[in-house]
Amino acid sequence: MGGVLVAHQPAYLPWPGYFSRLADADELVLLDHVQFSERGWQNRNYIRGTAGPVRLTVPVRRRFGQSIADTRIADAAWSGRHWRSLVQTYGRAPYWPEHQKALEAVYQKPWTHLAHVNEALLQLLLDAFNLPVAMVRTSDRPPAGRQTDMLINLCRQRGATSLRVGTGALDYLNHRLLAEHAITVEVATYSHPPYGSAPCWRSGLSSLDLLLHEGPSAASILRAGARTETKVSA
Repeated sequence: MGGVLVAHQPAYLPWPGYFSRLADADELVLLDHVQFSERGWQNRNYIRGTAGPVRLTVPVRRRFGQSIADTRIADAAWSGRHWRSLVQTYGRAPYWPEHQKALEAVYQKPWTHLAHVNEALLQLLLDAFNLPVAMVRTSDRPPAGRQTDMLINLCRQRGATSLRVGTGALDYLNHRLLAEHAITVEVATYSHPPYGSAPCWRSGLSSLDLLLHEGPSAASILRAGARTETKVSA
């Protein structure tokens, strides 16, 4: 009891900042009961390319108001396209041989739901970064409420007294309400350290880029760019 709650929507091959705030966390709460957003990172992300970052997008069936957990994949051929892009981009990366088999197993499986493939890739990356973090789906036990109320209820469920969020959450959080429930807010930021000597690197690429170029050093790079500051209620 008394731990920190780190809750994220399940993203597709997310950037290093996603994982950097998990270095001292016991679990990652996947907010998969919330509404799917077409403009979010739930079904897309960037890998490096010779002329700039290349976006990979998992095609999904769109239905108004659908949750992330209920979002189905629209085209079974997506995985073959993404795998070919990964092989072309990273086939000569230093640590590709070490992770190729596990990655290929994910992309060869016939997925039907977006959240499931995201969870498989998140687990692969957590293991590779040596982050022993358990994943918990909110769809298994949806918390009541929205925004701040939902997060308070999640803290109660998970026995957390601290809530770790990114800077974007500060605009909608009700800090007075959180203080009334004795929940401390930690603001996590990530300043991406450059890595590797290969060309075409840009900040904001998928964490997979970091892993395949830095291997065992990737976890220390995650930590080097992470900052956490406790927000003092007004």
